[in-house]
Amino acid sequence: MKPSELYEALHALISERVPLHVWGACGVGKSQIVAQVAADRKCEFLDVRAVQLDPVDLRGLPRISADRAEWVPPKFLPLDGEGILFLDELTSAPQMTQAGCYQLVLDRKLGEYRLPDGWVVVAAGNPASERGVHFSMPRPLRNRFVHLDLEPDFIDWCKWAVKAGIRPEIIAFLRFKPALLHDPHATSDVNAWPTPRSWEMASNVLSGFARRQQSGFFAGTTEIEAQLLEGTIGQAATTELVAFLRLFRQLPSIDEILLNPDSAPLPDEPSARIAIATALGRALTDHSIAKGVRYLDRMPTEMRVLAMRDAAARDRAITYTPEFVRFGVEHVEVLQ
Repeated sequence: MKPSELYEALHALISERVPLHVWGACGVGKSQIVAQVAADRKCEFLDVRAVQLDPVDLRGLPRISADRAEWVPPKFLPLDGEGILFLDELTSAPQMTQAGCYQLVLDRKLGEYRLPDGWVVVAAGNPASERGVHFSMPRPLRNRFVHLDLEPDFIDWCKWAVKAGIRPEIIAFLRFKPALLHDPHATSDVNAWPTPRSWEMASNVLSGFARRQQSGFFAGTTEIEAQLLEGTIGQAATTELVAFLRLFRQLPSIDEILLNPDSAPLPDEPSARIAIATALGRALTDHSIAKGVRYLDRMPTEMRVLAMRDAAARDRAITYTPEFVRFGVEHVEVLQ
């Protein structure tokens, strides 16, 4: 199931209070999608790391009340309101801790504690194939969940990346090399490899390195930048990304393009055109779209569509401009 499908499935099951377990490789965005659903529903998101709990932690501690013992539930369990109780890294917790979740998941209670009606239990974990800390989920607990497998999807990731402000050179590179979005065959002895999460980190690395250089405190070389990237996405992906960055940084600037859209240089290489279209999609506004369209009209249709889709996804105000409306009418068959 790709991320956009998981997003819809979560909305459907949460409304019915159906417990759900999301399986997926590390770094594919399991917890981020669940948190996004909670934010969109304007409800609480309570992230409980099962691996940090002992079996008795969920039930709480006993106390004497009116000459009788009663259990006091832990403070992290909700008492009212609406939200998602997210049991993250559930398969990394020992089986006794997982067994402590039996009653909470299916019956929505733990001893005397009852989960409020507005809350639903969602869990996530990595399969054994990820070669991390893993304990097989007991069959009784498995039978208490609806199980879904999350796999990364390049189109979904691009849509998210544009809205999330991921650097255009990262998006452009992965559009040219989409197979590098996620490496499911990375060996257990490597420290860094490509995943959707590590590409977001790579974007932050580039931003931090660029700010450091622009501040005037550092005028280093790209060697340090390459080392930072290698520690984020691995050596093989870094080698290809660094080569792409050299090309990207030789392209005309967006300011130059918007200043002289009819005469600004137009690259011939497909990867360079993807880079320019992606960068324009990141920079266009409802005020600059007229000049941006004049430059894009000099490029192949697929590049124009790519840039305009990105711009519209990032800033809805662009869709109300005459230039975008005209573009949509002329390219309705590819924008659908």
